[in-house]
Amino acid sequence: MTDNDVQPPKIEFPCERYPIKVIGTAGEGFSDLVIEVIQRHAPDLDASTLVMRDSRNGNFLSVQVLITATSVEQLQAIHVDLRATGRVHMVL
Repeated sequence: MTDNDVQPPKIEFPCERYPIKVIGTAGEGFSDLVIEVIQRHAPDLDASTLVMRDSRNGNFLSVQVLITATSVEQLQAIHVDLRATGRVHMVL
């Protein structure tokens, strides 16, 4: 088996409770920014699923939410818009 044989897992859409984890520089309003961007693409986002964790030194913050993913294009748009904020370092 080569690296070319490895395929990412297939997602069946709609996919309920799809986790999106966003890591960025800790600071005021970061979680609100993440929610705002994701809600543009997933208006049914339930903010009660939000989980935040500070990094050990407090420099970074991870924000995880669960959405109903409807398409690959939706997930790509969320990723692009989050990265475009300039505050997001990684989207998982």
